Amino acid sequence: MKQVEPTRAIASDYPAAFRSAVETVLANEGGFSDESSDTGGATKFGISQRQYPTLDIQGLTREAAVAIYYRDWWNRFNYGALAPAIGAKLFDLAVNVGNEPAIRCLQRALRACGADPGEDGVLGAATRDAAKATNASVLLAALRAEAAGHYRLVAQSRYREQSGSADKFLKGWLRRAYQ
Repeated sequence: MKQVEPTRAIASDYPAAFRSAVETVLANEGGFSDESSDTGGATKFGISQRQYPTLDIQGLTREAAVAIYYRDWWNRFNYGALAPAIGAKLFDLAVNVGNEPAIRCLQRALRACGADPGEDGVLGAATRDAAKATNASVLLAALRAEAAGHYRLVAQSRYREQSGSADKFLKGWLRRAYQ
């Protein structure tokens, strides 16, 4: 079971859109976990030992996790260039499935909304412009549906031989997709 560190306010020197988005990520990811079924190894706040092999995961503070998310995710992948709801959803999805698959979900959602920036898994100018030109509420609904579809495919392919395992993860993933 994941242990959760007490919630503290995110420092106000971060942009408001990031502060709101990272609260969702932290709530979804929870505290420390070291489950044998998690390919990332020990994980805390969604920060994994596999991704950060020299980091003391168990000793990671909430503030340090926020700083990592700001530097290595929010800024690096430019989620703040999108409408706040879209940037936050894409950020939360990317933390869970990876940046490229998350952006592919966004690009498929844009296609479902009538825009076609291509599907390359990169949050480039064409994807950002298409997202800005699309109604954010409609795009958010389409992005949620694409995320759910992605999770279903992952569960189906990853857990084909392991009966019951897919259901264990899929329920939480779908909750996250539709959040």
